[in-house]
Amino acid sequence: MDCKISMNALLFCVVFLFASSNAQNCAFSFGNERNYATCVTLPVLNAFLHWTYHQSNHTVDLAYRHTQVTSSNWVAWALNPSGGAMAGAQCLVAFSNSSGGGVVEAYTSPIPIPGYRSTRLQQGPLSFQVPKLAAELDGNQMTIFATVVLPSAGTNFVQVWQHGDVSGNRPQIHPQTPDHLGSSGSIDFSSGVTVDTGVASAGSKLRRKNVHGVVNVVSWGILIPIGAMTARYLKVFKAANPAWFYLHAACQTSAYIVGVAGWATGLKLGSDSPGVVHSLHRNIGITLFALGTLQVFALLLRPKPDHKYRIYWNVYHIGIGYSVIILSIINIFQGLDILDPEKKWKRAYIGVLIFLGANAAILEAFTWFIVIKRKKRPDSDKYPHTVNGTNGYGA
Repeated sequence: MDCKISMNALLFCVVFLFASSNAQNCAFSFGNERNYATCVTLPVLNAFLHWTYHQSNHTVDLAYRHTQVTSSNWVAWALNPSGGAMAGAQCLVAFSNSSGGGVVEAYTSPIPIPGYRSTRLQQGPLSFQVPKLAAELDGNQMTIFATVVLPSAGTNFVQVWQHGDVSGNRPQIHPQTPDHLGSSGSIDFSSGVTVDTGVASAGSKLRRKNVHGVVNVVSWGILIPIGAMTARYLKVFKAANPAWFYLHAACQTSAYIVGVAGWATGLKLGSDSPGVVHSLHRNIGITLFALGTLQVFALLLRPKPDHKYRIYWNVYHIGIGYSVIILSIINIFQGLDILDPEKKWKRAYIGVLIFLGANAAILEAFTWFIVIKRKKRPDSDKYPHTVNGTNGYGA
């Protein structure tokens, strides 16, 4: 009996302390007769939102508090009527303007859907009215005060909040930590209900982006060039015939299978990110998939080595192959710019390309040396590589 009472008392204390802590976070005195009916503690980035909803004119008086910042930071709170997160968000932004004597500047900034990753929170009108807007910095806390005329769609919207650094009185791109990528959720200004799913979804999406990037770098960016080098440089050695062909086919087929998996993850990421379109990266990816598929099916239509149309097939096969390699490298760098990982990953892939390029240069010179040397032999055949093609051409 005593144990049961103790457990109940312990549970009550935990709940009481949690509720008291949350109440203290929201029980903040703004002064100047600013009082708000509702407050929520946002789950990440040390931020709070206070508001009062006026049903009569469908407006909200709000105060967005962001703690643990300095005068070299910007803060922002936004609604997204389009239902996305950052893309399409309608932002209230504030930062301390050093050229204006440290006065905290507050303004509105709409984030475009296409090209949203390159935005620097430029000033501009929002898709809804903001009759009142001000901001202040008190110690390590910046607060945005605003009156917002809510869009006519209702009272439930996606909210986004953020902070980053200021350089030259211009907001810079915010950090790419899980908390920064997950600072979003839904809010209903009428009922006061908030749902904070941004952190979990951001972590899951970031993992899928990383898998998409790694898979495509390995398949399109590494295995395909290695497979091409195998076909071009191994066949010059008579002892490697026909082993070079099977190695080439195995390498390219494996690359294609893994590449299709990477392409599929890209499609899934696109479907899970409405309003976010990376047109160039997507279009190159579709082109690569189409060309890679043509290469695989071309094996079924490959003429015999002595067929009169074999030379045309060789030109087609080699031309498509090198096109795939060039487009793959371009698209990988496009993907790295979109994902924006640590610089060491881009440097690592550049190092791989330099390594492959250096080996290709050495092998190219060696291949031509062997071919020219064989042609100079008086007893050499006129067509020493009729089956496989001259100088590595014709698979």
